[in-house]
This record gives sequence, C-alpha cells and structure tokens, in this order.
Amino acid sequence: MPPPGLAVAYAGQAQVARRPVRAAFSVLKPRIALEITLTAIAGAAVTAGPALAPWQLAVLAVSVFLSAGAAGAFNQLLERDLDARMARTRTRPFVTGELSGGRGWLAAAAALLAFATALAAVLLNAMVALQVFLGAATYAFVYTGWLKRRTWLNIVVGGLAGSFAVLAGTAAIAPRLSSSGWILAAALFFWTPAHFWSLAYCYKRDYLAAGVPMLPNLMGDRPLAWIVLAHTVVLVGLTLLPPLTATGWFYTACAALGGAWFLGTSIAFVRTPTRTAAARNFHGSLWQLGLLLLGAIGSGVIGGRFGS
Repeated sequence: MPPPGLAVAYAGQAQVARRPVRAAFSVLKPRIALEITLTAIAGAAVTAGPALAPWQLAVLAVSVFLSAGAAGAFNQLLERDLDARMARTRTRPFVTGELSGGRGWLAAAAALLAFATALAAVLLNAMVALQVFLGAATYAFVYTGWLKRRTWLNIVVGGLAGSFAVLAGTAAIAPRLSSSGWILAAALFFWTPAHFWSLAYCYKRDYLAAGVPMLPNLMGDRPLAWIVLAHTVVLVGLTLLPPLTATGWFYTACAALGGAWFLGTSIAFVRTPTRTAAARNFHGSLWQLGLLLLGAIGSGVIGGRFGS
C-alpha cells in the first residue's frame, strides 16, 4: 500500500487527468443533446406503425445525441468571443482556456456529425438521416453561424433543431412522415421562442453587452410577455390536437397538465413582466416539455410502440 501522501498525490493526478475529458464532454452540451434525443424518441412514440426494435431505438437515440452534440461543439467554437462577454457562459472551456479551440475541434465536430448521419442512414433509413443532419446543421450553421448576430429571429429559426429531431423519430417508423409527427414538430417550434425569450429576458444586459439582438432588448416588457403567451397558447393547442391525443390517455393527461402549468406562468408574466416572472415562465416551459415528453414516451411504452 502506498504512503498516505503518495495516495493523495495519485488521487490529485487522476482528478486533473479527468478534467479535460469532462470539459470535452461539456462542449457537446450534453443536457441539450439529451433533451433533443428525448424529442426524437417522443416523435417515434406518437407515430403509428410497426414497433421499433430495441436496437433501432438505440440507433435513433445515439445518432440524434451525437449529431446534437456535434452542433453544440460547433456552437461553442463559433461563439467563443460572445461567451467571453456573458456572465452565463464565460466559464465555458473554450473561453477559460481549459480547452484550446481550433481546426482540430472543427474537424472532430464535423466527423461526429458525419458519423451520426451515416449511422442513421445505414441502420435506419435515409429520411431519418436527413432529419438528423438538418437538425444539427440548422443549429450549428444557420442559427449560430449566420443568424444569431444578425437578427432577433435567430432563435425562431434555431428552434427548428428540435423539430427536426421529432421528425427523425417519426421517420424511423414512417419514412414518409405522419401527421402526428408534423404536429409535434410544430409544437416544438413554438415552444423554443417562448422558452428562450423568457431566459433572454433574465439576461438582457448580457445579450446587450455581447451585441446579440435578442427580442427582449428590442421591445417593451409587456409586449414581449404577450408574444411569449401567444406562442404558449399555440404550443398548447397543438399538443392537444386529435392526432396526438389519440396516442392515449396518459399522453393527454400529461400534455394537459404541462400545458396548463406553462399557460399559468405565461399569463403571470403578462400580468407582471418582471425578471422573477420571466424566470418562473422559463422553468414552466421546462416542466411543460418534460411532461409532454413523458406523456408521449410513456404512451408509446404502454401502447407497445417499442418492441421487445
């Protein structure tokens, strides 16, 4: 057994050795990648057709997660200068120097996206691969590389990344895409602005200092809150349309509960457009999405849409 001092030194070295791995993983924005992966599974869950075998479901999840991770890496590489100017993002590894961003990282992200797309094409079908690629490309190149610094519509278009993930899940079962998949994708499209503008309202000074044209800095507080509420109303209405409620009682109950919650926080934001109300609405959007995905995936399990 090594002396206590040496054991402590070994432990310290191991911790230091793990830091680059942890930092590299964080570049993929794993929480967002997981969220997008769950939306893809939800897209499969609400689509009528032959059940996905466990390996097919695994391929879908892995390809979507890796493509979303590649998009996250592109995002952090291209936004290093913006991240350095914002309190919320200035601790990211490319900003702090924990990782040195460069062409190697760009090549790695491109290779990851290519692998994810090829995996979906070979083991699932071409339509799944197309949606996987479009989701990542929209977030990485259209949102991050083109629109974010130019127009407040950045997040509106960027929200298509989640919609493409839903369609990837739908395409795994029905390559021609189903009405339920399109409706859920549309719901995700309206969810993203309501969710992100609530967050951006809380960080108005950050975005203003960084020179990013976010809607909360371009209009009054109450008009913004009304726009957020309008998106929430459309979102909730879409999630309760018959092609989705036909999925089952569990989906309907979860969608209704989450929708009521989000509507309540959005109405409160309109009544009192403050930072506190915006933060509550941001968290309300997360609860709504969580319940919606739980309802969709849970109904898929109950209905046997995932094979054994």
